[in-house]
Amino acid sequence: MKDSLCPCGSGKHFTDCCGPLLDGSNKASSPEALMRSRYTAFVKNDEAYLLKTWHPSTRPKSLVLDEPVKWLSLKIKSFSMSDETHGSVHFIARGLIGGRGFKQEENSSFVLEDGQWYYEDGKLS
Repeated sequence: MKDSLCPCGSGKHFTDCCGPLLDGSNKASSPEALMRSRYTAFVKNDEAYLLKTWHPSTRPKSLVLDEPVKWLSLKIKSFSMSDETHGSVHFIARGLIGGRGFKQEENSSFVLEDGQWYYEDGKLS
């Protein structure tokens, strides 16, 4: 897996992209980086990372990724900062459930607290 491309679509190798975020050795430097790492966590069924990077005010008590989703791609449509500690990412994620294709288009909100970016919430488009 060391030489494989990161699932987030950055074109970088996993170990040079989302890998250090998922293993806890680095923190996301921006809302876009956190969005990419969270997508990668969905691909890898890493529920712990998803919960850790979800803001406590909106985070569920638990998360079970039991639906057999095969994630295919992530496209970041836009990224913006409303101020130094709040940002948003508009993305489209594509996948398969039971062999049927779907897309999830969302505008996600992120907040920076104590040097850590967190996912707050998202609105489906």
